[in-house]
Amino acid sequence: MIVKYFQEVWRPAVEVLILTVGIYYATLFFRRSRGAPIVTGFLLLLLASTVVSAALDLRVLRWLLGTFFAFFAVAVLVIFQPELRRMLAELGNLPFVNTAREQRENIEVIIQTVQRLGEVRIGALIALEQSIQLLEVVDSGIVVDCEATPEMLETIFFPNNAIHDGGVIIRGDRIAHAACIFPLTQRQDLQKSLGTRHRAAIGLTEESDAVAVVVSEETGSISYAYKGEIARGVSSEELRAFLTSVLVKRPRSKGLLEWAKTSFTESIPVPRSAAERSADPTHSVTKPTSDERPG
Repeated sequence: MIVKYFQEVWRPAVEVLILTVGIYYATLFFRRSRGAPIVTGFLLLLLASTVVSAALDLRVLRWLLGTFFAFFAVAVLVIFQPELRRMLAELGNLPFVNTAREQRENIEVIIQTVQRLGEVRIGALIALEQSIQLLEVVDSGIVVDCEATPEMLETIFFPNNAIHDGGVIIRGDRIAHAACIFPLTQRQDLQKSLGTRHRAAIGLTEESDAVAVVVSEETGSISYAYKGEIARGVSSEELRAFLTSVLVKRPRSKGLLEWAKTSFTESIPVPRSAAERSADPTHSVTKPTSDERPG
């Protein structure tokens, strides 16, 4: 009796709940991805074609649309390959071990480094590797494999150093590679005056779950990029708060739905209010300052 009741009542309810949650988080995922406008255009075109073919009884067009839907799933996989790759990598590397102390020490190394480099206006590009191996998206690099310290990072980025160009990959508490060429973002909504380092930081975080920290050679300002978005002109305290929220304040385990929500909807935290950001010309998100040249 109980089994029959479950099959007739609870099983359909559970199926509806699973489908609802899946559609909800899939929608959030697509909305935050770079391919969302493409998929939206595809869906609008298919919807219009379906309505026209049904209203006018266009059998050939309906057959073509039915055949096209079979290839639509493959097209989605191709369009959203970077986002799906990052999502699956995060799912397979959910944190269960608490390394908050080590992460805080690593964060302080980054903070001290960018403060020193910013004061003397030495450009820098630092990528903090997480679950996705960055060598899969980096074209080249020189193996360093040494302890990450402010002195070592300053030495690497010193202008007269042979490996000061390019980015540095930090894995855990060690400098893994230097002089790496990161992929540049292909976004068209960025101003042309945005520097190469900043474009490389955005491009790297679009392809991976890494955090990229940038020091401008022209102004000495500090920026960070994460999941394809960039915050510029931040203070050391703002950078510390952001890195802590991403690298440290992660629970040992969380439910799948909670993980999916934070993975798909997490945005770059902006410590200051909108009014303060608009009043401060040195701080912006994805919109570069006009006085910074590429470099």
